[in-house]
Amino acid sequence: MIFREATRQDLPAVLALLADEDTVLDPASIVVGEAHERAFAAIGADPRNEMLVLTDGPSRTDEADEANKADEVVLGCLQLTYIPGLGRDGQERALVEAVRIRADRRGSGLGAELMRLATERARARGCGLVQLTSSKRRTAAHRFYERLGFARSHEGFKLHLES
Repeated sequence: MIFREATRQDLPAVLALLADEDTVLDPASIVVGEAHERAFAAIGADPRNEMLVLTDGPSRTDEADEANKADEVVLGCLQLTYIPGLGRDGQERALVEAVRIRADRRGSGLGAELMRLATERARARGCGLVQLTSSKRRTAAHRFYERLGFARSHEGFKLHLES
C-alpha cells in the first residue's frame, strides 16, 4: 500500500469514491468539471491542505516510476486541513474530511490504516488534536471512528449558502 498526496491523475478516482460510497464506480466514467479542477488546484497550492490517497501499488520513490502510478488503484482518500488556533496553547488542529474507502475493500482494515497514517501525519506536524464530522446518517462510520478512539464531543451545525 502507498499513502501519498493525490496527483491530478488521481482526481477521477477520488471523485468516484466521493460520488457513491456504496458502489464502486469506474473513474473513467467520472466527469471532472471546472469546479473540481479549481478545488483540486487550490488544495494543492495551500500548505494547510492535503488531499491524500491510499493506493494498492508498491512503494515507489524514484521519479521514473511516476508513470507507474497510472497502474495504481486508489482504494481510499481523505482531505486533511490544518487549522491554526489560539486554543490548546496555540497548537494547530487537523480537520479530516472526505474519508472514503472503496466499497469492495471495506472491512479489510484499510480505513483504520488510512486514519492511522493521517493521524501520524498530523502528529508529526505538531497538531494537538484531530477532529472530523460525519453525517448523522452514516451510523456505520460513527462506529468505525469510535473504534479508532474518536469521541463524540460536540454537536455540529451547518448553514448552506446558496450560490
